[in-house]
Amino acid sequence: MRQTLRILKYTGLAAGVLAGAGITFLYARRPETAAAATIRIEPTPERLARGKYIYTLADCDGCHSERDFSRFGGPVVAGRQGVGTILPKDMGLPGIVAPPNLTPDRETGIGEWTDGEKIRAIREGVDRNGRALFPMMPYEGYRQMSDEDVYSLVAYLNSLPPVKHAVPATQLNFPVGLLIKATPKPAGHVARPDASDRRAYGEYLATIGGCKECHTPSLAGGVKFQLAPGIVVVTANISPDETTGTGRWREQDFVERFAQYREYVANGAPPAGPQSMTLMPWLSLAQLTDDDLRAIYALAPE
Repeated sequence: MRQTLRILKYTGLAAGVLAGAGITFLYARRPETAAAATIRIEPTPERLARGKYIYTLADCDGCHSERDFSRFGGPVVAGRQGVGTILPKDMGLPGIVAPPNLTPDRETGIGEWTDGEKIRAIREGVDRNGRALFPMMPYEGYRQMSDEDVYSLVAYLNSLPPVKHAVPATQLNFPVGLLIKATPKPAGHVARPDASDRRAYGEYLATIGGCKECHTPSLAGGVKFQLAPGIVVVTANISPDETTGTGRWREQDFVERFAQYREYVANGAPPAGPQSMTLMPWLSLAQLTDDDLRAIYALAPE
């Protein structure tokens, strides 16, 4: 019995030492990352247009802009694009999560960041000081963004009107703040898929657009989001199941489902109560071209 107790005692001590060493390692660990590229993005008209398109596809406004949730889809408040926000505690987040100001304001935005630091943050998930970003910013998907598309996105961000609007730094609870250090990875060189390969290009668009982030890797949906007390949004099944998913949808049905919201984009979204609350970025995805929507539709397994 004494031998057993002695073994248990030292086993417990060893476990404590290992746990302590593990926590120390996590505190000391730096995210895996590469040096920021020494590049200055030329803001050509083509890049600015493509960058706005990628910004819209990725729904950057969804987290980084002030939005009017009294209207369908939460359109961006005029003059408040990219100014940063504090996400509601009701969402059950692990601490204070505050998507930062993305405008070129030098004091409260990213005006002091180099273009290389912006590229690295978008695709690799670290800030200009090498700290890991909370992966609610879907940089694991953006890691697949092509070099030219991320250049275009940075060019567009640089073109936003600078707005002075300070938001607090994200502060994550233990141990999340330590564990996310394992998430960033260098992106390296990434080529954009040929748009003529509809399935490959559709996969690319869906990855940048974060479709699987909400609808699960199998696209079966069912993910619940607590938006506010008493308001829960459940993502839809968009797999080709004929009973519960989109199996009976034709390609044109899919395109028209998004296109119907283009009127809201052009003329303003109508008022909507809590019962119409949605996380689906209809107002952003409605701005995709029909060809790109068809490419996304082509992803559905046969």
